[in-house]
Amino acid sequence: MSTIADTTESVAAGASRPAGSEPEHVTIIEARKGLQLFDWKELVAYRDLFRFLIWRQIKVRYAQSAIGIGWAVIQPLFSMVLFTIVFGRLAKIDSDGVPYALFSLAALLPWTYFSNAISDGVASLVSEANMLRKIYFPRLLLPLSAVVAKLVDFGIAAVMMVLLMIYYQHLPGPEILILPLLIVLMVVTASGVSVWLTALAVQYRDVKHAMTFLIQLGMYASPVVYPTSLIPEKFQLLYALNPMVGVIEGYRSALLGSQPIPWSLLAVGTASASVLMLTGLAFFRSKEKVFADVA
Repeated sequence: MSTIADTTESVAAGASRPAGSEPEHVTIIEARKGLQLFDWKELVAYRDLFRFLIWRQIKVRYAQSAIGIGWAVIQPLFSMVLFTIVFGRLAKIDSDGVPYALFSLAALLPWTYFSNAISDGVASLVSEANMLRKIYFPRLLLPLSAVVAKLVDFGIAAVMMVLLMIYYQHLPGPEILILPLLIVLMVVTASGVSVWLTALAVQYRDVKHAMTFLIQLGMYASPVVYPTSLIPEKFQLLYALNPMVGVIEGYRSALLGSQPIPWSLLAVGTASASVLMLTGLAFFRSKEKVFADVA
């Protein structure tokens, strides 16, 4: 991929310029030098396009939809009801002393956002193949816009969580103050995974076909239907390399106060999410030059 730099120089090297004449404006296109994860100036320059892509993601999801924003509620609601019946009442899985409906929904809130964000992010480049071939813009905007747009669904589903907490008369404690940090970690994790898988999916369409299986596998590899306390203590930090472990347990602590805030799990998850994001950006950048050819 090339960068565009503007400079001022004479029409021809060594040519003399008459006194008082204006220099000619020349655009030089040159290759990037060294490893660059992303170009902040370029992303800022395209911030209007980023906002448009986010708005389009939201509009396309709800345009001409009979249920509308109800789709943001149906998925976690039905999953919560199913999990409560199967895992709460039949399997009688421990729910840390709180109603299983609250226990499962507190986990489904971040997990539903994460799974939908990476699904849309992975499909973003392939679905916009025509735009990739016609114009240049930072390709990173496509998966990131999909991830950010899903925060609207997350906010709508959060209202359902509030209503359920009111129904069970379960008010949050001071731990709720950590919620913004958990949201940031959740978004960074979704962005890192999306950037990695998006770059792979452009060249290997098998990634898109495997997404349903990978998301289902990831749900059972995260403490969505069971508490982290079921994992032997000596393996919990290794288990926390999955950043969603700390996020989910953090949500339960912040919203339900069922356990102390899992700082150790969050520390490991933050480090893991940071590595995912940085390596994902580097891999995405290395593959960016071929996206228009293979998309």
